[in-house]
Amino acid sequence: MSSIERVAAFLRQHRLRESDVDVAAVQGAFLEEMDAGLAGRPSSLAMIPAYVTIDRPVPADTVVTVMDAGGTNLRVGTVRFSSAGVPEISDFERRPMPGVGVAVSRDEFFDCLAERLRPMAKASSRLGFCFSYATEISPDCDGRLLYWTKEIQAPDVVGCQIGAELNRRLQAMGCGTKRIVILNDTIATLLAGKSLGAARRYEDYTGVIVGTGSNAAYVEQNANIRKLGGLPAGAMAINMESGGFGRCPRTDLDEAFDATLKDPGTQILEKMTAGGYLGGLGLQVLRTAAREGVLSPAAGAVLASWKDLSTKDLDDFLANPFRPGPFQNDAFTAADLEAVMLLGTAILRRAALLIAVHITTPVLKTGHGRSPLHPVCVTVDGSTYYKTTALQSRVEEHVRRILGERGVHAELVRVDDAPLIGAAVAGLTA
Repeated sequence: MSSIERVAAFLRQHRLRESDVDVAAVQGAFLEEMDAGLAGRPSSLAMIPAYVTIDRPVPADTVVTVMDAGGTNLRVGTVRFSSAGVPEISDFERRPMPGVGVAVSRDEFFDCLAERLRPMAKASSRLGFCFSYATEISPDCDGRLLYWTKEIQAPDVVGCQIGAELNRRLQAMGCGTKRIVILNDTIATLLAGKSLGAARRYEDYTGVIVGTGSNAAYVEQNANIRKLGGLPAGAMAINMESGGFGRCPRTDLDEAFDATLKDPGTQILEKMTAGGYLGGLGLQVLRTAAREGVLSPAAGAVLASWKDLSTKDLDDFLANPFRPGPFQNDAFTAADLEAVMLLGTAILRRAALLIAVHITTPVLKTGHGRSPLHPVCVTVDGSTYYKTTALQSRVEEHVRRILGERGVHAELVRVDDAPLIGAAVAGLTA
């Protein structure tokens, strides 16, 4: 049996092929989880209301201050939109995020943020703040930090109202009171697409992150957000926290990989599609393939010795199996390398299909995009989507097919600096 035949049998046995994904069933389960989350019933999707809308025009030639905190860097600047909706970023500055590497107190944390804003305090009375940590958003668009991620060390900030605390520091510095709008990066990605809307006239907007993690946002009618009583007529953006979608068709290989992680049983979709996990899943698949005789014993021994495999290393190999990297090891025969190519490609092909389901489900939930004149704008952000070999083209092919079969029109767009641009839109319109 050739290596190609052995890989085909392995993929069939472990149901790791694209054809093993029932798109209609997964999409149906996704929509059920969305409805449950909106109603406050048990769901793998948090469906967090953002209290921002898309129905207000973005004012032209009006400066707004923006801030982006989502990892190890804190970015600040000002944004102004032209009459054509083209954003111009000025006064841009990038500094380390307070709490990275060294623990800071609550006062130190907020004083640092206020100091970063002080030079542009007179530029605008409004601040759009993309704050991409676990945060509960309130109707006034402030946000209460629930817990830190990304190893930020500022424990006293947990439980604080971010906007209110920051305003207190700005006032103490003589910078006045700002209208501060807190939003996360997925909502900002959605709103970044709105900056293109004046020219294109989209009917609706969604946002999707395909990076180290994954998430999506869309606009929901207030009447359908049943867990919030007494909302006025209208609509608002929803942060789905969709990386947590738990009804994906997992294989025994997915479950085995998940069991090695610190948070098994959570973020199921994310672990099957996001850059933070695809390399690790690949290593699990390759080790299993070696144990089952798909790879040589020598290759299996090398794989067993690796502590991890990054998504970049796996992708680099798939792009060019002859470039320097961990697979350039004499233990791997030509047949082994051929098998690694086929197995790695299968993982990424399945991921592309699931990402397409992730993208198209909120588009379908909107009920919009029936006319090609006014499609739904889907803003996609994240390095995994744009930098992984052939991933973007495969996803877009699936998206066209899935939506085309339903007579729905959508346009996938990229907006540079989406967190800053989306924060600017929120700061100007919320």
